[in-house]
Amino acid sequence: MQTYNDYFVVSPKNGLSQFQTMTAYLGGSAFQTVLDNPVTAYRQLVQQYAKDAAGKPVDPKVATAEATAVFKANPAAACMSGLVPRIIGVGFKRVPKFGILLGLSFFMGDDGNISATSAFGASVLSAPFINPIRMIEKQQRAYFKTTGAEKPIADILKESAKQNFQPLFRGTIPLMGHSLASALLGLAGQPKLQKYIKSELSQYGIGTFVSGLLASAAVTPIYVAVTNPLSRLEVIMQTSSIKGKPIGVMEACKEMVTDSKQFGLRGVFRGQGLGIAKGILSLTAFHQGRIWLTDAFRNQNISNGSYVPPVGSA
Repeated sequence: MQTYNDYFVVSPKNGLSQFQTMTAYLGGSAFQTVLDNPVTAYRQLVQQYAKDAAGKPVDPKVATAEATAVFKANPAAACMSGLVPRIIGVGFKRVPKFGILLGLSFFMGDDGNISATSAFGASVLSAPFINPIRMIEKQQRAYFKTTGAEKPIADILKESAKQNFQPLFRGTIPLMGHSLASALLGLAGQPKLQKYIKSELSQYGIGTFVSGLLASAAVTPIYVAVTNPLSRLEVIMQTSSIKGKPIGVMEACKEMVTDSKQFGLRGVFRGQGLGIAKGILSLTAFHQGRIWLTDAFRNQNISNGSYVPPVGSA
C-alpha cells in the first residue's frame, strides 16, 4: 500500500509523480474544453429541440434546422455559451473525477494506469460533484431560442436555492453511466490504442499527434454509440424549467421511446454525427494537451535529476 507522501515522488517507472500526472490531466481537460465548446453547444441544442412548443417530437432535420438558426442569429454568444461553467468545471468536475480515478489507480499500485475497477469507482463517486456543473451549463443554453442569450449563472443558482439546490442533481443517474463509458473508452482505451497505432506505424513517420487522432477516430464511434442515448437523457432531464416539475429517468426514457416510435433510430440517436465529431476533437485535444504537459514534466524531472530514463529508452 502506498502512502500520501508517495503522491509527490517521481516514479521510476514512468518518470512522473502522481501530482504531475493529475496536473497533466487537468491541463489537457482545459485545452479540450475551450476547443470543443462550440460543438458541445450545438449538439445540445439539436438534442434539446427534439420537441416543439406543444411538447410533441419533431423530425431530427427540423431540430437541426432550429439549432442552426439559433447559431446563425448569434454565433459568438452561442459558441461561447456554457464555457464559463465548463472552465470552472475543470476544477469542480475534473479534480474529483481525475482525483478519484487516479487516486484509486495510485493506491492499487497501477502507476496511473486506468483499470475497470478504478473507472467504475470514479464514475459513481464523482457524479455528485460533476452533475451540478453540467446542469448549470445546460440551463445556460436552454432558453437561447426564446431569449437569444445565456441564462445568467446567478439566476440558475437563485432558482435552485429555493428548492435547496436539489434541481442541480437532475440527471445524476445517466451521468454515472456516461462517466463510466468515458473513463473506460476515453481515458483508458484511447491511450492504449494510440500506443499500439504509433508502434505499428512509426516506420511510416507517424508521430504522436497523428496516432492520437487515429486512435480517437477509432474509439469515438463506439464511445458515442454507448453515450449518445445517455446524453439525450441528461439533456431531457436538465433543460426542463428549474421552477417546474422535474423529469425523472423513467419519464425521460419514455420520451426517447416515443421519439423512436415516430422517427426510428434517427429519433434515438439525435446528434450522433455531431457526437462523433465532438468525440474525435475532444479526445484528441485532451490527450494531446495531456501528452504535452506529461513530456514537459518528465523532461523537467530528467533535468533536475529526479528521474533517470532507462538505458535505450527514446
